[in-house]
Amino acid sequence: MIRVEHLYKSYGSLEVLKDINIEVSDGEVVSIVGASGAGKTTLLQIIGTLDRPDKGSVFVNDIDVTKLSERELSRFRNQNIGFVFQFHNLLPEFTALENVCMPALIAGKTMEEASKEAMAIMDFLKITDRATHKPSELSGGEQQRVAVARALINRPAVVLADEPSGNLDSVHAKELHSLFFSLRDQYKQTFVIVTHNMEFAEMSDRKITIKDGHNE
Repeated sequence: MIRVEHLYKSYGSLEVLKDINIEVSDGEVVSIVGASGAGKTTLLQIIGTLDRPDKGSVFVNDIDVTKLSERELSRFRNQNIGFVFQFHNLLPEFTALENVCMPALIAGKTMEEASKEAMAIMDFLKITDRATHKPSELSGGEQQRVAVARALINRPAVVLADEPSGNLDSVHAKELHSLFFSLRDQYKQTFVIVTHNMEFAEMSDRKITIKDGHNE
């Protein structure tokens, strides 16, 4: 599914990642933990093709994404990778349903096709009654579920999440964590999640610790 080999990344004189080597299997829920500034988000962004390493390779379904052009990366990202961010990144002028549909529309589906798929996912996430509401009319937990639905709309190979529960209270955080496992069971989805929530990290199938630029 995902294979990272001998990955290095620096910003100026600051060496953030130093010879990272990890593998994630299909259908795993893997958490990435470590102190602030350890390089967790940098690693996630490189896996998600949002950034490029200085050295090393990243394979997603046996495709070395570090070798793809920017245009190829954009297409690959839309079709194979879903993202969930701490601050949701929902478009405020669009409804929940329209936000969920966006990646499918970019992939070339019609609004009718995208809406049908979006409503099926939103039904599983129990937010169909909020479909016509804009983000400002949703609770934090509802906004995060919309973001999760958006990440799933193209049935990506992997969903990458960066502190997805960091902006939620403890009750909604636990609901979100349970949801990831339900989604894995329902959709056979693979999740790689950066988190400071050690309770969730211990729930994961596997925990990867980043320390001083290395993985443990």
